[in-house]
Amino acid sequence: MTKVVVQNGNIDSALKKFKVKVARSGVPSELKKKKFHVKPGVERRIKKEEGIKNSHKRNHN
Repeated sequence: MTKVVVQNGNIDSALKKFKVKVARSGVPSELKKKKFHVKPGVERRIKKEEGIKNSHKRNHN
C-alpha cells in the first residue's frame, strides 16, 4: 500500500506525491490491462507491433 505523509497541512503536495508514487508502482497500467480479456495471440501481436514501433523510434532519432 502506498502511503504519503501530509506535512504542514499541505494536502495538494501530498496528493501530487501520492499520484506519482502510484503511477511509478504500475497500478494504473495493470488495471488497464485487466479491464478486459485479450487472447494470447492478440497480446503477442500487440507486443510485437509495439516493439517494432519502439525500435523505429530509437533508430530514427
